Amino acid sequence: MSSGKEVLVVVSKLKKHVRSVSGMNTAANVAPALSDIVRNLCDQAIERAKAEGRKTVMDRDFT
Repeated sequence: MSSGKEVLVVVSKLKKHVRSVSGMNTAANVAPALSDIVRNLCDQAIERAKAEGRKTVMDRDFT
């Protein structure tokens, strides 16, 4: 889990989404954990773009 790393998600929107879909609250440690997942996915997408010789990460790099 993230320790001291920047949160990459908009916490208020995350909480709003969880509440609107489920009626549930969101724990404080969800945003850093989700940010770690997003960071990992971005790193993988960056490597895919590099492997294709591009300097632009595209949506297809996330599949």
